[in-house]
Amino acid sequence: MSMSVPQGGGGSEPEPMMEMNMTPMIDVLLVLIILLIITIPKQNHSVNLNMPVGTPPPSTVEPVVVTIDVDFDGTISWDNQVIPNRQALEAKMAQVGAITEKDQPEVHVRPNKLVPYKVVAGVMASAQRLGVAKIGMIGNEQFQ
Repeated sequence: MSMSVPQGGGGSEPEPMMEMNMTPMIDVLLVLIILLIITIPKQNHSVNLNMPVGTPPPSTVEPVVVTIDVDFDGTISWDNQVIPNRQALEAKMAQVGAITEKDQPEVHVRPNKLVPYKVVAGVMASAQRLGVAKIGMIGNEQFQ
């Protein structure tokens, strides 16, 4: 075993260190990561729903169904009768919304595959705003 001894006199200055000390920087980054992990809020992947309890009694009366068709060019029909404008559609929806929720007819919206989304969204927004509680989309198999 040998030991290397630097050559030269003892009066020479040591050479400066050319490498950066990474240990303090790594320590600071680890502390920051731990703080970030601690402060992130817990993610909830659940939706709270009020589901009915038990089996409901069978309905004695068949529900009344209103079908709203939205054609590819934005034409809206109410039970196969063309609605001339948005005000007429909203008047019919207001009549449905005025009925108590228990006796309200079911409103089925059947959009065409080529209709712009904003037309269908407008129909559904009007229904929600005017108090239509029983609304659903039908004909979704055409989008698969």
